[in-house]
Order: sequence, then structure tokens, then C-alpha cells
Amino acid sequence: MRSVIDETGVLAGRTRRALDSTLLDGAVVIQDTVTQLVAAIRRARRAVPELASITLAAHDYDQVAKPLIAWDDGDARAALADALVTDAHALLVAGEECTLDEDQANALGLLGLIAGQDVELDDAGRWRLVQGVANDRVISIVDPESRHMHKSRSLYRDGYKAHVCVEPETGLITASALTPASTPDGPTGVALLAGEDRGLTVLADSAYGSGETLAALELAGHGKMIKPFPLSRAVPGGFTRDDFVVDHDARTVTCPAGHTVTITLRHNAIFKRRCQGCALCARCTTALQGKTLSISPTIKSASTHDAPGATVSSFWSIESIGPWSKDRMRGS
Repeated sequence: MRSVIDETGVLAGRTRRALDSTLLDGAVVIQDTVTQLVAAIRRARRAVPELASITLAAHDYDQVAKPLIAWDDGDARAALADALVTDAHALLVAGEECTLDEDQANALGLLGLIAGQDVELDDAGRWRLVQGVANDRVISIVDPESRHMHKSRSLYRDGYKAHVCVEPETGLITASALTPASTPDGPTGVALLAGEDRGLTVLADSAYGSGETLAALELAGHGKMIKPFPLSRAVPGGFTRDDFVVDHDARTVTCPAGHTVTITLRHNAIFKRRCQGCALCARCTTALQGKTLSISPTIKSASTHDAPGATVSSFWSIESIGPWSKDRMRGS
């Protein structure tokens, strides 16, 4: 698409680009850790014939059924997890001695990933399942690229994410990408602008408002009209981080009461003792030891909007701008 746009000059003089993404539901069944371990071990043994002769103890992997244990017995489940991971490691060690083609190496690589993503060693040196969900967790060996993503604490999706860069007036897509659902929007959006001339105005929602993304856009020479992150307040009706004055050159932060502290090497502004007896403390923090503010090292000059005439009221929505809409992206 980019080559056609460049050859025809259809976007000549149009210097705005809109970035956005949408989630695409995967079609695979989400698998638990035990199911994935058993399936990954079976796949590795099929892919690498030499591994079929390795003695394994956790399960008869030639059987289709799940391991036969008392599933309501916590100790039995723990012993199975330990045995499955031990079997996986035995195959991985044996695989190091084999000459592997690409498919065989991929099968063993997937086994190594599955065997390491949801487990940890306990104090007795046994493998156990960890609580919670690992970052970038493989959710099915049938589709190893599919990922889990939370839209909110209660709403989640499994599958992929479609990213687009659009000229908003014409609706022409200048670049697109498909990634696992857990991929951050910001870095992918910046990559979609690669090859574009400097001086664009980039429109996006707050998913593209991280310090790293804003700094990357500025480095590429683009203007920004990006919806800022909603400001949170530690105290209802109290101060937000915008009420603190950050001087990146001097590496200092000044609070609403006028107290100034130095930014630490860990990028924190620690007020603590200055909060004691401060008349504004009740509007600033509920922490007994006082206020600590985290300062992003990449946000020095990367404001969310710097295009001429940009105002808060001019922040746009890709759902409704021009002929472009998310409904078209979803195919409705």
C-alpha cells in the first residue's frame, strides 16, 4: 500500500497520520499449564524421533487422555507438575545432543518456553505452578503466537492485535501490522511511521502516550496530538502530578507547597519529611511517610500535544474522524 501511495502521490500535502489498534479474537481453546506441558512433550517426541527412547515418569505420553491422578488432591497435582517439568527438562537436555532441522528446533524451543513460563522451584527444589499469569504467556501450543490481554480488570480477550496507520481525511491505510494481543501499541505505532517524511502530525489515543513513545515521535521529527493519560489523584479532590513542577535539567521537583527535592538515580522525587506538618499534605497523599513521585526519564520534552493550534478540545477519536472508523477495521 505504501508503494502505491508513494508512486501516485495521492497523499501529497497531507501531513496527518492517525494511529490505532483493535483486538482480534483467536479461534483456539485456551489451555491450562498441565495440558500445554503434556501436548508440548508429545509434539517434541514426535518431531525428534531420538527423544522417543528417553524414559519419562510423569505420564504415558502415547495416551490421548490427561494424566490419571486425583485432581481434587492438591499434593497429587503438585507432584504431577513437578514430574511434567522434570520430563520436559530431560527431553531438552537430550535434544542438545541431536542434530535438529528448523521444525525440530521449533518444537523443542516451544517445549522450553512452556516448561518455564508458569513454574518455579520451591525451597525443597521441586517444580511448582506459580500463582498469577506470566507476562507474554503462551496460551495454546496450537497457536503459540496468540496472547492474553486485559482491556480492564474484568474484561479480557485472547488472540491478536491489528495496528494501523491511517491518513484520517481520506481513510487510506499507509501501514499495518498484526501482533500478539499483548503487544504494546506505542512501539508498534512508531514502527508504522518508519519511512514517512519528517513533520507529520500524529493523532492517537492515550495508549500511545507513554514517555518512550512520545520521545520516539519527537526524535523522528513528528508533531503530536495524543490524548493524555487520565490523571489520578491519591486523595479525592486533591492534587495530581500536573500540580508538581518538574525541572529535568536541574533534576528537581517542586510540590504545590513549594518544597523542592532532587530526583534520585531511580527517578523518584521523595518528599517524606517535608510532608510532616505541611498544610497541604491532606490534599496530596495518604501515605504515612509522605509523598513519593515517580518521574519518567523519557518525558523531558515529550508533551502529548505540540502541533500548532492543538488544544484539549481538539483531541480526536478514530471511531468517528472523517471516512475512517474502527467498524471498518473490524469488517462490519
